[in-house]
Amino acid sequence: MPDSGKVQTVKGSNTGDSQVRVYAVAPRENADPGEIVDGFLEAMTSDDPEFATARKYLTKKAAATWKPEQSITVLATAPSRKQTDRNADPDKEGRIYSLAGRKIATVDARHAYQPISPADYLWSIQVVQQPTAGGKGKEWRIDSLPPGLVLGEADFLRNYRSVNKYYFASGENWVVADPVYIRQRQDPVTRMDPVTQTVQALLDGPTNWLKQAVDSSFPSRTRLKDGVTTLTTDDQSTLKVPLEFPGDRVDGTACRRMAAQLLFTLRDLPSVRVEQVELLNKSESQCRLGRGQAAEFAAVQEADLDEKPYFVDEHGKLKKLVLAGKETAAPVDVPGPLGKGSSPALGSIAVDRGETRAAGVDRPGQRLFVSSIATEAATEEGSRQPVLSSRGVRPEDRLSAPSWGGRGDLWVADRNPAERRLWMVPGGTGEPVEVRTPWLEDDRIESLRVSADGVRIALVVKRGERTTLQIGRIERRTTDGESTVSVVDLQPAAPRMESVTAVSWAGPSRLVVVGKEAGGVQQIRYLQTDGSTSATSVLPGLNGVTSVSAPHTESLDTPMVADSEDGIVRLPPGTNWQPVVKDGDSPVYPG
Repeated sequence: MPDSGKVQTVKGSNTGDSQVRVYAVAPRENADPGEIVDGFLEAMTSDDPEFATARKYLTKKAAATWKPEQSITVLATAPSRKQTDRNADPDKEGRIYSLAGRKIATVDARHAYQPISPADYLWSIQVVQQPTAGGKGKEWRIDSLPPGLVLGEADFLRNYRSVNKYYFASGENWVVADPVYIRQRQDPVTRMDPVTQTVQALLDGPTNWLKQAVDSSFPSRTRLKDGVTTLTTDDQSTLKVPLEFPGDRVDGTACRRMAAQLLFTLRDLPSVRVEQVELLNKSESQCRLGRGQAAEFAAVQEADLDEKPYFVDEHGKLKKLVLAGKETAAPVDVPGPLGKGSSPALGSIAVDRGETRAAGVDRPGQRLFVSSIATEAATEEGSRQPVLSSRGVRPEDRLSAPSWGGRGDLWVADRNPAERRLWMVPGGTGEPVEVRTPWLEDDRIESLRVSADGVRIALVVKRGERTTLQIGRIERRTTDGESTVSVVDLQPAAPRMESVTAVSWAGPSRLVVVGKEAGGVQQIRYLQTDGSTSATSVLPGLNGVTSVSAPHTESLDTPMVADSEDGIVRLPPGTNWQPVVKDGDSPVYPG
């Protein structure tokens, strides 16, 4: 608690409770210009159809040109207004008010959320006098205003929710999550309910950041049937989606893939449970697909998952944890050279998603080893030879902890200041490929985690004194017979954190991040890959966290694990951290 300094007035904000609704109120007769500005700012936070009430605060010209669906500017708190010119002649220049706040994000016309490091926001609103409808007087109305909507974070989270659209990884048969924001309730502009909004967002195509790495199975110009604003399931939980395709029919395989995209996209919506989708074209059924059939397109076959974390014991050997239930069983020995064999003592590890192979970096951080963990063989010749080595002088300047991508490739960063590189080992045993990273010259990769779909990579990157979390897009290209792999277009995922310690994937588009905000203490919280968050995303505190790992699914029986000053601990859903192993390091789930 501070014990000195001035008392400052701060502007309060609601908590963003999604059950709270704001109803717009039309401007009263003879309202002063300040009331007009305040009333308009309040009306922007409502669900009023077509923002009709908000437009009543505008001049005819401004009401006709204002496009609230164009974009959203998100501020840390609701915008504050201040008159900047009190002496202006109201009959000539009107009144000028400034809107001020701290800008933290924008949302574009494709519903993509883009966070930024908090920065000052300032925009001028001009209020002029406009003749009344009867022509007997004048009323103050806004004539110049910011584009789109300007909302405080609490109002934004009350009105909008994050959903994942799904597209296929380019050239592959599994889907990739693409998070966007839609209205919690009926959209004021389109009048679509949340289900229809979500389907429309899917048809609009992937967000600009992801579209280079994914494909949609929907033919171009596919759209919802004219006039459709509501989609509901029948008594069999089947959702019939009336579409209009360029042709009369679509290929059966393509139709199944379209239906799979819809099923994955709609599965997280709380307002509807969809067990099956049926695609219609001109009222004629094209295909049906159920949840069980769509599962074949998942990046991780969740039905087969029995996720258990692994760790490195005090002797540098790979072990497996059994955490189900209230009690923790004794660690299980892992077959193979990295477990029961005679490989060098390990400092960090990664296990592939099939749990057949493991990769480990030795304690000095110099060498990367890969071996089978499916057999008892402890003398596999290949596992004695390192896959990769670093020539860094200090341990912290050598190899990072490894990570397995969804395609079965192994990733690791060499942090040697003389030759910083990001490596990808095809299949975990092929010839290492240097990943193209044009941004790496001034940055240093502290740690990395590759997504289950193999399209995105989470990077803890240090530049100068600041360590940030970045999401990069993995692109694979073949030109003139030469294949290249690149990580491009890095996007900040936690811009409000000035120091990030660790990160783990926690599902298709969610991350667990350990870090500090400016002037704050270390915290553990959930973040979306687009950098968005919510008030309920902060997890129980824990001292001295150096690494964290979460399961791919959100099963109540599968806890998060972390390495802290108290040893390895676990966090079952709904409880606090519990000790598991006193002497151990690098707890990780497969991936």
